[in-house]
Amino acid sequence: MSARQERPDRSPGARERAPAGARDRLGDEPVVSTTSAERYVMSGGRAARLAIKEGDLFLYTNELGQVPGTENSALGLYYRDTRYLSRYELTIAGRQPVLLSAGAERGYAATVELTNLEARTADGHALPQATLHVRRTRFVSDRLYESLRVRNYHHRDVELVLDLHFDADFADLFEVRGTRRRRRGSRLAPKVDGSTLTLSYLGLDDVTRQTVVRFHDRPESLKQGRARFRLRLPAGERAFIRYDVQVVGPGAPGETGGEFDERMSALRHEHESWEAAATQVYTDNELVNRVLRRGQEDLRLLSTVIDGERVPLSGIPWFVAPFGREMSFVGLETLLLDLRWARAAVAFLARHQGAVDSSFREEQPGKIMHELRRGELAAIRAIPHTPYYGSVDSTALWLLLVAELAVWTGDLDGFEQWLPAVDAALAWIDGPGDVDGDGFVEYERRSRVGLRNQGWRDAQDAVMHADGTLAEGPIALAETQGYVYYAKRRLASVYGQLGDVERSERLALDAARLKRAFNERFWMEDEGYFALALDGDKRQVKAVSSTIGHALWSRIVATEYIPAVVRRLMAPDMFSGWGIRTLSKESRVYNPVSFYNGAVWPFDTALIANGLKKHGYVQESNRLAWALVEAAGAHEYSRLPEMMCGLTRRTSDRPVSFPMACSPDANSAAALFLVLQSMLGIYAQAEENIVYVHNPVLPRWLGEVTVSNLLVGRTAMRLRFRREGSQTSFSVLDKKGPGRIVVVE
Repeated sequence: MSARQERPDRSPGARERAPAGARDRLGDEPVVSTTSAERYVMSGGRAARLAIKEGDLFLYTNELGQVPGTENSALGLYYRDTRYLSRYELTIAGRQPVLLSAGAERGYAATVELTNLEARTADGHALPQATLHVRRTRFVSDRLYESLRVRNYHHRDVELVLDLHFDADFADLFEVRGTRRRRRGSRLAPKVDGSTLTLSYLGLDDVTRQTVVRFHDRPESLKQGRARFRLRLPAGERAFIRYDVQVVGPGAPGETGGEFDERMSALRHEHESWEAAATQVYTDNELVNRVLRRGQEDLRLLSTVIDGERVPLSGIPWFVAPFGREMSFVGLETLLLDLRWARAAVAFLARHQGAVDSSFREEQPGKIMHELRRGELAAIRAIPHTPYYGSVDSTALWLLLVAELAVWTGDLDGFEQWLPAVDAALAWIDGPGDVDGDGFVEYERRSRVGLRNQGWRDAQDAVMHADGTLAEGPIALAETQGYVYYAKRRLASVYGQLGDVERSERLALDAARLKRAFNERFWMEDEGYFALALDGDKRQVKAVSSTIGHALWSRIVATEYIPAVVRRLMAPDMFSGWGIRTLSKESRVYNPVSFYNGAVWPFDTALIANGLKKHGYVQESNRLAWALVEAAGAHEYSRLPEMMCGLTRRTSDRPVSFPMACSPDANSAAALFLVLQSMLGIYAQAEENIVYVHNPVLPRWLGEVTVSNLLVGRTAMRLRFRREGSQTSFSVLDKKGPGRIVVVE
């Protein structure tokens, strides 16, 4: 789902070079990112990780809570694409501690319980193993805060040395992911002032970035990045060490004030207040409740405030950044839960809409951005992410979100403020977005350092012919045509409400023409399914992929083809038991440990489940819903990761973790809210003050669902759905506002 930069095209036909300034600073070697295998090695494979985050600041450690500072490690403390701590390590009597337990369930805080290996105390006595208990309690807000509690369970007094090691390489996240640079900025000598350690770096962007470690409990010594504490602990007694780590750099927050416990309490209250303002969902299935709560908490966790708006980011650790496609999908997935995500995404992406033609950034007027980065490499334009626009579908998805927001809020005045941006986006779709003028929206890489593939499936090998050869552009993806169709159809409805009949009819006709052309050109008679794409020669890319489920969701699939598409999506070669594979097992290039050629993505499966319900395939939709719920329950914290391996589910199996997946991931966090919306059959027409309930069907694993504080237009409501046998009924428990609730059979 997120950008995975491949090695750039060095062929003579490559159209673009990095800007001169970037070549001067970095040498002739262009900025590149890692292969999947390299990224797997850097992240430590499937070794357990602890991640905590608030705003733009996040800490990514091993399960001991440590950042050992080893070469090629991805661990560290990050802020806006810069690593401010590359080593952050505790030793007890010169030895690594032993893990007892660790958890980061709250997302912004973690607790790590440790004990000691056998060692010598500072006064020369033997210290048996497991006689000390060390609890590390930490959280992130405006900075990283940590409290260390050391307790002596030995029968005698002990005197021990406890060391904390700090270092900062100030690497740009793209470097951590494998970017090679011939020149870097200058690391400055560490400075010690009393109980404060400052690590500094002067970047090639002429910005000084600093990591400031302040000890509230004075160490015995502080030098060379090491803080040493000499603790004298009587039997049964304990000692505390408190400190915080502040990042100083572009946009870094100032001090918010408050002691450790005060700040922790304030942060918890902020999260709870945010979540309380959203729709509240309660079911009689505790696993479902846990998964939904986790998704809601992760959405708040994976967000930051930019220009006064809280916007969703993508995923930890690789994509703690704004992404156009992901923002729009999160907004579309959470219409039932929380319209703030949709509002924020619409506003943010409109502010960053393309205005000029830039091959380097693949920007064009009206186009919606793909990815925004804010580290040193972006500042010196060594990478095009300032922002980068290499996404063929972000524009259509943004238009769809604008329309859906109008439909759910009834705020047509609010819609009108976006009309210039909507006009520009539609002009891009009908103009530069249709590279060869055939009526389909296509992409072809313009930037030498850009993405080869620019749809949701954006890895280098994501769009291949049946024989394994890469499809050449301009490429028209099936799901992209569906997004365009869906956006134009929904916009036609909104323009009709505004009284602009001419534009409404024109968009409706455009959508109808696109639907006819799609079904004529993409249908594969021999497969009884739709092609993944059309290549630059207008040949079908004959791959059986999950993204045709997106076309089902958008309703671009003709009625006569729907049964065949549903059968194939639910067939064993596509449905793994945990979700829908991105590519059929029967494909020559199928690989269950491939991003887009076999893995299962929860958000992908959720879109398909929603599409199935739209077309009346209730049991199939609910089957996918339960697969996702069980998959979440099998993961730590009941959290759906970005993706899972596509291996077939066995009776007692757990889903096989995907080595490079982000967790938490925003689109996965939002996935089950879209599934729940389709299960309950809730749709809005807020400008007419109507909430539609269409064919609600609770599955056998849900007996009751209560939805409170559901906001549609100017109406707040509380609804209860109840299953009795095979029938699902619903009742209105409370309603405030002018809205009517209409049951549609």
